[in-house]
Amino acid sequence: MKKNHQHINNKVVATIGFFDGVHLGHRFLLNRVCENAAKRGLTSLAITFDTHPRVALNADFQPKLLTLFPEKMELLQNTGIDSVEVLPFTKTLSEMSAAEFLEKILYHIYNVKKLIIGHDHRFGHNRAEDFEDYKRYGEKFGIEIEQTPPFIDGDVTVSSSIIRRLLENGDIAAANHFLGYPYALSGRIVRGNQIGRTIGFPTANVAVNPLKLVPKTGIYAIKIEVRGNVYNGMLNIGYRPTISAENQLSIEANIFDFSEDIYGENIKIIFLQRIRDERKFDSLGELARQIEIDKRSIAF
Repeated sequence: MKKNHQHINNKVVATIGFFDGVHLGHRFLLNRVCENAAKRGLTSLAITFDTHPRVALNADFQPKLLTLFPEKMELLQNTGIDSVEVLPFTKTLSEMSAAEFLEKILYHIYNVKKLIIGHDHRFGHNRAEDFEDYKRYGEKFGIEIEQTPPFIDGDVTVSSSIIRRLLENGDIAAANHFLGYPYALSGRIVRGNQIGRTIGFPTANVAVNPLKLVPKTGIYAIKIEVRGNVYNGMLNIGYRPTISAENQLSIEANIFDFSEDIYGENIKIIFLQRIRDERKFDSLGELARQIEIDKRSIAF
């Protein structure tokens, strides 16, 4: 992985995109790049960005990401691609025409001999041009350009936006399927009001990056990675209506068979299944009984 604008000496077969989630559709595209590069004896390359392109154009835009930058890079580097390059998405870059981008970036910096793009990918200022334009510009610099068909699973054209919608609707099973791996949140354990301890279900309150998409409120079956070990657990995403009137979203994990003090430490929450909606109970005792039912209902 490189983050600097350095000329690449090896000739490459490349693709470019933000790759949020590095889902099955992205992997379909990346596999095509790898296969093509192997046939030609060239290097396979994925070019991505460290920030969402819309942020460079609108500083107030707050993306809800499937993967934060370190997560995305780890996933990309595990796809089999030879190299991942990070291109800073600046205002200057956004103002380049497609022809300028092909010449100044893909040809002169990345030494691209073939560019493979997704079925809906556009580049260049205001995305004003299309695939036929790209092919015409590429011929001038000896860059062959190919556009892949959409990746369709069942009757779904897999995309980051589809997966975001599924998570926002609480459909963890479908989101995980189209991602190709379980969705996860990482965050730091912060002190809460510790009411869970009083009803026999101590919880770890998790503070997550505000750019990361948090799934729909409700109760979830999860795996929890902490201190290098993985535990079973339950998660509540919601407003704790039984014990609080603050209307402030909280993310609280109950780690099964775990009693260590982990305040201030980072954990990873791996989503397996949504159990039910969050709801208000008449008493803490009723809440405790429901949590016990939830726990027994989870089959790991």
